[in-house]
Amino acid sequence: MNNVLKQKSWSPYVAGSAAGILLCLSVLIAGKYMGASTTFVRSAGLIEKIFAYERVAKMDYFVKTKVRIDWQWMFVVGIFFGSLLASRISRDFVATAVPPTWEKRFGPEKVRRWTAAFTGGTIAMFGARLTGGCPSGHGLSGLSQLAVSGYISLICFFLAGIGMARILYGGTKGR
Repeated sequence: MNNVLKQKSWSPYVAGSAAGILLCLSVLIAGKYMGASTTFVRSAGLIEKIFAYERVAKMDYFVKTKVRIDWQWMFVVGIFFGSLLASRISRDFVATAVPPTWEKRFGPEKVRRWTAAFTGGTIAMFGARLTGGCPSGHGLSGLSQLAVSGYISLICFFLAGIGMARILYGGTKGR
């Protein structure tokens, strides 16, 4: 097992199996399916509560979905630190403001990259909140429940990702 952890890139079979085991444990131990998008909304609510407590307390969304640090919030924190730890163990960690693939296609400007990343993240979060879940919630957890919506959403995520990659990076040019 130690050898698997120190490889430059992990086998998708090992990583997928680990995600499946984690999902099963999450359901067995906490009674919760994996998801992440609500955490970002709750985090925004936690921050806003500092400045406008009464406003947050009256918002319909936050009345229904309480502003708190819960298992899902800790799950997202665990994703961050787990991925950081995995990249350190495999000696694959690289802190870069502009990834090489982006730089090759769009140039080295940090502001352009960060603007695109922020805009993409905002669109993705809007879509996740509009549909009531993110790829991990609808995709992984939906598939584990054999939900038709899980299959449809996962197919749509992949098709949209492929389409956007072809638009941004021009297909397979340069290979």
